[in-house]
Amino acid sequence: MARATAACLFTVHFLSCIIVCRQDSGSNRPRDQNTVSESSRRFRTEFLEDWPQTPGAPYFDPSTPDNVTGLVGHPVILLCKVKNLQNRTVSWVRHRDIHLLTVGRYTYTSDQRFEAQHKPRSEEWALKIRSPQKRDSGQYECQISTTPPIGHAVYLNIVEPETEIMGGPDLFIYAGSTINLTCIVRHTPEPPSTINWTHRGKTINFDSTRGGISLVTEKGIHSSSRLLVQAARTSDAGAYQCVPDNALTATARVHVLTGEFYLLTSKFYLHTQ
Repeated sequence: MARATAACLFTVHFLSCIIVCRQDSGSNRPRDQNTVSESSRRFRTEFLEDWPQTPGAPYFDPSTPDNVTGLVGHPVILLCKVKNLQNRTVSWVRHRDIHLLTVGRYTYTSDQRFEAQHKPRSEEWALKIRSPQKRDSGQYECQISTTPPIGHAVYLNIVEPETEIMGGPDLFIYAGSTINLTCIVRHTPEPPSTINWTHRGKTINFDSTRGGISLVTEKGIHSSSRLLVQAARTSDAGAYQCVPDNALTATARVHVLTGEFYLLTSKFYLHTQ
């Protein structure tokens, strides 16, 4: 009976705080970012106060992560490790809108992408987000129903794969010099299996009679592909595309400058000095 009463008191206390925070921000009008941030600050300072720990009280395992990075569309898990929980309850709250997401093993949101996860007799209380989007980035709070409750903040950063050709979108090369294009692929679930290059919409043939074309590819957390075209000609000008098999395509336009153009630019440079 005592445990049930304690749980009820926590729930009433928690929901009362949520209602107050929402009333402060205005339930019938859109809330700007400053209002939300102020509500989040008050929620943390007035409700999740830092109180001295008593012997035997619940506490967060120091190994509990503070920052988590996930990929758009790929499930992400926010983990909370609690020691000596006893008869207390663990909950997850989203700071952005002071939204109660989970209580214990139960999910308290209509957004079906969120799910409470806990194995019996485990110290781990997880919040799983299926198919996360960039808008899900922000601060989340794992809370223990002590009196007053204590919390551990976790910042979630949701990113999506991106491809970039360094120095783009326009590169100017003098005829006879080497075209050096470096493509960087970031935030992919795994390194791309292939990174192809096209020139004017056609896949580059490294065995063509033109010769002097080479490619260096390195795969890792950030994969790179470096395209080298020696002795640049005017026919080498145009759009180049870097095409990884698991990320978006990046485009750069190469302009090959002839000697006549070089002479004109040199005169302009001398005239402006």
